[in-house]
Amino acid sequence: MDLKGKVGLITGGGTGIGAAIAKRFVADGARVCITGRRKQMLENVVLSLPSGSAISVAGDVTDLEDAKKMVRQTMDFGGKLDILVNNAGIDTAGTIVEIDPKTWKEVIDINLTGSFFMMKSAIPHFLKNGGGSIINIASLAGIRCLPAMPAYCASKAGLIMLTQQAALDYGPFNIRSNVICPGAIRTEMLEHSMTPLAEALKTDINGAFSKMTSMSPLRRVGFPGEITGICSYLASDDSTFTNGAVLVVDGGASVVDVQGAALSNLGLNWGGGK
Repeated sequence: MDLKGKVGLITGGGTGIGAAIAKRFVADGARVCITGRRKQMLENVVLSLPSGSAISVAGDVTDLEDAKKMVRQTMDFGGKLDILVNNAGIDTAGTIVEIDPKTWKEVIDINLTGSFFMMKSAIPHFLKNGGGSIINIASLAGIRCLPAMPAYCASKAGLIMLTQQAALDYGPFNIRSNVICPGAIRTEMLEHSMTPLAEALKTDINGAFSKMTSMSPLRRVGFPGEITGICSYLASDDSTFTNGAVLVVDGGASVVDVQGAALSNLGLNWGGGK
């Protein structure tokens, strides 16, 4: 994709999918500002990129003033803002009864309200610039439930609707808003979440991933770099008629009927055929 001359802001850019998007955008010609709460990790990503292609701004997306600061410093760096990628997010386990209200609020604040604050801060600049592209990173968990993950699933489902609301309200101003729903992507966050499963299965993380993806068509997790191409497409002028789209990148996991997949794993076909 050709992103020459474009300037992007990526939240949660210090690790995982966010860092991979930053590297892809720079490789495709853009300049980027990456943000997050862990300053050293952000600086490590910037140092891995060509000189002058990226900066980092430490901040918290749940603070509206920090969100405004991120946008402002991106503008100072690049002279404009063309692309906003809302990638910052956390997950936590616990059923509705089990989850602590403070934890619920933290997940909603980071995953959903943080994206709202970033969009609220960036859209006025897109309006002045004659347009822009918002790329929100939700999750397959926004359209399919995960066991004991109500806060995460609710926050990602909300982000999908927030994306489409922006697509409706700001499409007439050439501001496109699209959402990507990754499936299981091997990041630091997912590895941390899978540790209890690995312990329960008396295996390692690789064994836990194998178990988790045993019914997925590709039979594996994805990697951060496998999300970046679609992000670059949405950031580029090749996607000028793509607005309000919910793009699932999950190795085919969402097409599986879990009951049918269980039969398949037993070597049986639906309906008892051979």
